Amino acid sequence: MPWATEPKPTKNYWVVNNEKISRENRVIINDFLTSLKIENKSASTAEQYSKGLERFFLHCQKEIGELTSDDIKDWLDARYWDKKPKTISSAISILSSFFTFCESEEYIDKKLIKNSWRPKIPHTLPIYLEKNDQARVKISAETTTLRDRLILELLLSSGCRRSELAKLNTEDIDTSNKTAWVMGKGGKARIVHFSETCTILLEEYLSIHPDDEQALYLNRLGNRLDDNGIYRVISKIGKQANLSSKLYPHRLRHTFATNLLAKGEELVYISDKLGHKDLNTTRIYARLPQEVIISLYRKYMG
Repeated sequence: MPWATEPKPTKNYWVVNNEKISRENRVIINDFLTSLKIENKSASTAEQYSKGLERFFLHCQKEIGELTSDDIKDWLDARYWDKKPKTISSAISILSSFFTFCESEEYIDKKLIKNSWRPKIPHTLPIYLEKNDQARVKISAETTTLRDRLILELLLSSGCRRSELAKLNTEDIDTSNKTAWVMGKGGKARIVHFSETCTILLEEYLSIHPDDEQALYLNRLGNRLDDNGIYRVISKIGKQANLSSKLYPHRLRHTFATNLLAKGEELVYISDKLGHKDLNTTRIYARLPQEVIISLYRKYMG
């Protein structure tokens, strides 16, 4: 079967092995990363934390117990002086979580990150596809492989995260009820629903899927397609559709949510469908101007 887009071999981000970082610091960092794994954090979360901590400790060669707030602030100022507030805030959050862990485990005896360092982040609106762009993307997907078309349709009609899609096994799919079991953040499972078009594509896809492979989506080597591979698939479809801005999996998730909003669904319902733990996370869609919501409703309902 001609699978598209082979992903690069994945790195184990649950362990930092860089010998340029002192052995003592590596032990503590890896202890922290293990705690994230115990908390059922995702591999992408581990990647963010391990990369962020590795960047910091490659620059600052002090042992963790010798660090001061000034050491951390000097590094942040030097590295992130020209970065956007959200990027700065993410870097601070990584360090804050790590040093909070260090304090609780008594590797350090004082708080090193100050709340005043965090920049004020302006509220942003979700970036979604207008109805005509949704049509263009679907037309573009028809020129790709069956697998890639199915990835697009399942993301768009279910609102799944790309990490959830990557974890799907064939046994998680129920085409008769148009549902799938997905494993969300924190190891929380939920049922998602998909479209009739998605059902037709799934039935065709499963009829030629290798019987001895559990993973729903496979790369050209016959291994599970990871979430980075899914990102590349969607990005490629967006480029082929000649959209005015970049297409990525989370934009399809925003589109799914705004489509529900256009149909008049309540935020509580949308939150449940998205697998949000906190309703406040879903309130980003409530920030859409009323005239935009009315316009969405008219376009969606024809």
